[in-house]
Amino acid sequence: MATNTTPSDCTPADPWFQDRFATRIGGANYGKGNEIYKFELIKRAKRKAMADHPDRRLLDFGIGENDDMAPRGVREVMHREIDRLENRGYADNGIAVFKEAVAQFMLREFEVSLDPITEVNHCIGSKTAYAMLPAAFIDPGDVTLMTVPGYPVAATATRWFGGTVHRLPLVQENDFFPDLDGIPTDVLARTKMMVLCYPNSPTGKAATRDFYHKVVEFAKTHRIIVVQDAAHVMLSYDDQPLSFLSVPGAKDVGVEVHSLSKGFHMIGWRLGWVCGHEKIVRAFADIKDNCDSGQFMAIQKAGAAALGDPEIPKMVREKYRRRLEKLVGVLRSCGFECSMPGGTYFLYTRSPKGAGDLVFKTAQEASQYLIHELSILTVPWDDAGQYLRFSATYEAEDELSEDDLMAETHSRLSRARLKF
Repeated sequence: MATNTTPSDCTPADPWFQDRFATRIGGANYGKGNEIYKFELIKRAKRKAMADHPDRRLLDFGIGENDDMAPRGVREVMHREIDRLENRGYADNGIAVFKEAVAQFMLREFEVSLDPITEVNHCIGSKTAYAMLPAAFIDPGDVTLMTVPGYPVAATATRWFGGTVHRLPLVQENDFFPDLDGIPTDVLARTKMMVLCYPNSPTGKAATRDFYHKVVEFAKTHRIIVVQDAAHVMLSYDDQPLSFLSVPGAKDVGVEVHSLSKGFHMIGWRLGWVCGHEKIVRAFADIKDNCDSGQFMAIQKAGAAALGDPEIPKMVREKYRRRLEKLVGVLRSCGFECSMPGGTYFLYTRSPKGAGDLVFKTAQEASQYLIHELSILTVPWDDAGQYLRFSATYEAEDELSEDDLMAETHSRLSRARLKF
């Protein structure tokens, strides 16, 4: 007769399968850790601040999601397509209408020529692409180079496949570019993939052609696949938006991942694409084919309509440029050392070292002070120095509302007696 047994390393409250969890997510200790994810800490602090100070307006410069809906024309396409019978089925690796719209967009905006059939594949948001691409290259012992701070999904997937992550700190002293020359030789010998993000989230640094030329030569020399995260590319302020693939040789060494979220007000629609080297795109498509059945065709057709309208990213870009310029002015007047970012809708600035008699040992401590004492929500980064990230995606109906929010921000920060 079978009996239930409890492994020796499990507590009575554990389910019988506690020791069956994969090592990649914690093994027998899964669910027992007390470490709290940074963004969960922020959400908890936000809830507490609202409960403790119900009459004090929350100034939310936090998580960072576009505060507008997709443009009306895009939503009208969605309304129409959602009722069409031919859109009911599986999209698998994407429909021709969307792929062709991507190719036309890349040619119009970046002078990058792509074959929509072989060099473009859609993804259900760029996040899924970063989770899947390591599956095409990373075996146990392989290395992925990751800029830090940055989006962690490809790093997590690399570890899940038995690889290791070598961090490339983005520091102000190097103008927020990775030090490619400082990577140890033994690390380079095991490296298969490098993930970049420009314009960079959260630092706001925009790439240059010279930097991308260096990346191409570096990748060829060391036989490394490049994955460039271009989620914020249409939010570029220094110059015209720059695609990695527009640099000679870039398509030979990698792919670029784009998103309709940031530059098109399509947060939550979950639509993006991978484009570049034909064989890397095909490998991604093969992995994807075993993970999902494609984004709803009506969404892809709405996405194609968005890509076909060059005025949409211009409108979004100018909105966040305006807001960031105002935010820079307010923060500088309160003692922060900051300037207009080259891209993204984030402002990355050194964290205050204290307030009044208080001393902040980390950006996390400064962020917690701002939310609990002033109801100002920011995101802390302690990965490569102590920094706070302010997002320009706060909710405001019009420019007068923006100005009112900026005035209140200035008032509260001025009273805080921040020290830098």
